[in-house]
Amino acid sequence: MGRVTEPNQVLPVPPADLPATLGALRAAGHHYRTVKQELRDNLLARLRAGGDRFPGIVGYDDTVLPEVERALLAGHDMVLLGERGQGKTRLIRSLVALLDEWTPVIAGSVLNEHPMHPLTPASRALAAEAGDDLPVAWLHRSMRYGEKLATPDTSVGDLIGDVDPIRIAQGRTLGDPETIHFGLVPRTNRGIFAVNELPDLAERIQVALLNVLEERDIQVRGYQLRLPLDLLLVASANPEDYTNRGRIITPLKDRFGAEVHTHYPLGLELELALIRQEADLVAEVPEHVLEVLARFARAVRDSPSVDQRSGVSARFAIAAAETVAAAALRRSGLLAAGATTDGAREETPVARVGDAVSVTSTLRGKVEFESGEDGREVEILAHLLRTATADTFRARLAGLDLSGFTALVDDGRVVETGELVASAELLRQVGTVPGLAKALDRLGLGDAPTPEQAAAGVEFVLEGLHLTRRLGKDVTDSGRTVYGGRG
Repeated sequence: MGRVTEPNQVLPVPPADLPATLGALRAAGHHYRTVKQELRDNLLARLRAGGDRFPGIVGYDDTVLPEVERALLAGHDMVLLGERGQGKTRLIRSLVALLDEWTPVIAGSVLNEHPMHPLTPASRALAAEAGDDLPVAWLHRSMRYGEKLATPDTSVGDLIGDVDPIRIAQGRTLGDPETIHFGLVPRTNRGIFAVNELPDLAERIQVALLNVLEERDIQVRGYQLRLPLDLLLVASANPEDYTNRGRIITPLKDRFGAEVHTHYPLGLELELALIRQEADLVAEVPEHVLEVLARFARAVRDSPSVDQRSGVSARFAIAAAETVAAAALRRSGLLAAGATTDGAREETPVARVGDAVSVTSTLRGKVEFESGEDGREVEILAHLLRTATADTFRARLAGLDLSGFTALVDDGRVVETGELVASAELLRQVGTVPGLAKALDRLGLGDAPTPEQAAAGVEFVLEGLHLTRRLGKDVTDSGRTVYGGRG
């Protein structure tokens, strides 16, 4: 892809008081700076102000971001190296916010040439002819970012440029620089260009980037053309790619000034913060359920049954949270018909821990397992989910007297729950239980939880008691879960 813009995005309109000619630009005291000088100055301003330098980037404050900042301050092109789903592209795109909001360009320039620093012969001739009357346009920083996903079929023409046959057909001669159709890299001049999954780029195509990184110019076929490009080049790569699909050629690696290694969230709280920030939840998902999913993702990532070279993307936990929320919304919709016929209160969608069972099948495609685990994928994920639930139960409710729940079934009673059991029905079966209020408070459900929130808390306690062998559990043919008897 080229520049990254949202569908139907309305581009910002430059303020009316910005200079419209080169003479007015000089009179306003404007000075030419390279992109790397611009990034350095703006980053230093943020460092001195003490604000958030990279909004939306979670878990990298003490590890990755200091290395990125040192690379920017040094004026280095960089490659981000890490497994899938570690936020490499998000981090690269966040660099755009360090550019000036508006920058002057020669009006109509394909290469975003600065009015004080024209590059092409045509622009230099225009600047010499027009002098201080040279027309100036203003480019927003959102239009100064270019991106290309490296694929084996990417050509030098895509990245650097090629001869434009239409201009040749119009009568221009070969060798005329005006016959060149510039590729994505020169068109991002005075901006940031990113190559995602760089090892997937054919080695002969990687060679075309050598001059861009070192000599800061380009070569197009046999043209005598030197364009001192002004840009920051950033690439991303997965360590697995070095052996499985390709590699970054040694001369190209040598030209990157910095290699920054990314990682998955280092702690549970960071994993939770990432889920909260990124997940688009269509229903309420209580904190204890989110914690189960965060622990689940971390357990999958650490499992010896999972291919560690591939990694488990942060998108795994995010998709799990969205799936659980969708299950709660589905339950609310299916129960709505019954609520209208019998006059019962309509169910508000609130996720329960039982809703997480569905993620073991729907998300298994996001995980690469070791070759010896063929056919056991769902079984492995189900075991890890139970482990995550038990760990969350111990962490949240350790030391709490839950004998009131186990006493429920001492006389042979059972509690039936499941995907389509209404919250009111679940609470009716449980009734008044000593210790319930304290358990709900420990789960962060507050002093006055709704019936749906209370039902989510009750189901979690029952499942936790089962997983710690204090309560029996059976699953009926209809898919409902029955808690009762000793574990």
